[in-house]
This record gives sequence, structure tokens and C-alpha cells, in this order.
Amino acid sequence: MERLQKVIANSGYCSRRKAEDEILKGNVQVNGKIIKEMGYKVSANDIIIVNGIKLEKSDNVYILLNKPRGVITSVCDDKNRKTVVDLIETDKRVYPVGRLDYDTTGALLLTNDGELTNLLTHPKNHIPKVYIAKVEGIITGREIHELENGIIIDNKKTIPARIKLRKIDKKKNVSLVEMTIYEGRNHQVKKMFLKVGFPVLKLKREKIAFLNVKSLKSGEYRYLNPKEVKQLYSLTK
Repeated sequence: MERLQKVIANSGYCSRRKAEDEILKGNVQVNGKIIKEMGYKVSANDIIIVNGIKLEKSDNVYILLNKPRGVITSVCDDKNRKTVVDLIETDKRVYPVGRLDYDTTGALLLTNDGELTNLLTHPKNHIPKVYIAKVEGIITGREIHELENGIIIDNKKTIPARIKLRKIDKKKNVSLVEMTIYEGRNHQVKKMFLKVGFPVLKLKREKIAFLNVKSLKSGEYRYLNPKEVKQLYSLTK
């Protein structure tokens, strides 16, 4: 017997947090009965319906994508723009773990494992994400120190980051900066650089935890192996 919200998340329908919302809204039925009780236990034989959709058991898959520029990090788009799911050939219902902006490229995980999605995106787990930012202006040690110690964006201080200056080009007035952050707030990297006076011209996420996209061309993806999945879970313990 397992908790209802966990079973829904593991089916690939949505994250565990979203599953809890659906239960509280009365959108979930078990064997024809609406369930609003958090932590309700179900068995493998129970019939679960969410928003009129019967859940089917699904083997979990884990995909690392090198997201191209100009692709939406979503399952669907009301403007009919290409989404990251459109790039994946699979019969499984997968969804992105977190998000990258339309014009941001690089490492993105997709899965139908709601439990892992919840663990990787929860702020308390501090999963490292490495970005390479091309910014306008010549960044100095003062600004690097500010970014590393945390700055206020959206009325909240960021968790201390790691910053490495990779290259400066005085003729073009640009800097190439590596930033490692441990949270995933909306437009965080762009907002952090802008706060210290350096607009981001180009942004790529190079790594999520230990996973990088160096072997993948833009738009290419690969499936994670069991060892890598186990390592991701271990990072959240």
C-alpha cells in the first residue's frame, strides 16, 4: 500500500505537489469514490482517475536533453511553439524537471518520475546547477564577491553561489562567467547579474548536479542509466 499522491506522481501524471493539489480540489477518484484525504493509501489493484483520466502504470524513464534556443520548457504551448517534449521520441508521458527560459540552452532533465522531480526541485535539497553566462560589461572582483555572498532579488536573498570568471573581452566589452547556484527561482541567473549591473546576453546551463551535456549536440538527448538515477536520489537524502 502506498500514499495516493505518491502513486499519482509515480504514474507520470504530475509532480507530487500537484497531485496533492488535485486531491484537495476533489479531482481524484479511487474505485469510483472521490478522495480528499491526504495520505490515503491505495493498492496496485485500485483504479485511480484524475480529472477524468485513468492512471496507467508506467515504467519510469529519465532523459537528459541539451535544450536548444527557442524551445519552450513545457509539455504543451497555447501558441503552438515547439516544446522540449516535441524533441523526445518516447511513448511515455514525460515532463521537464524545472525549467529553462525560451532563449536559454543546455542541460534539462525530463522524466515521468514525480517523486524524483519533487526531490530535485525542492529548495531544501540544494541541487547544484552550473550556468555559463555571457554578460555585457567587464565584471570585477567586487561584483563576483556580491554574487557569491547572495543578493536580494524579488525581495529575497539568494543562497550563496559559486562564481568563476572564465574570460573577458575588453574590445567587445563582454565577460564569460560560470555560476553555480543551488536553487531554482524564476529567471534567477539573469536577475542576479542584472542586479549587479551586467545584463545577460547569452545563457547556457552546463550541468545539473553531476550530469553535463558535453557529449550532446543541441537538441540531442540520452537516457540516464540506473547508476545515474541512483546517484540523483542519493543527492536528496
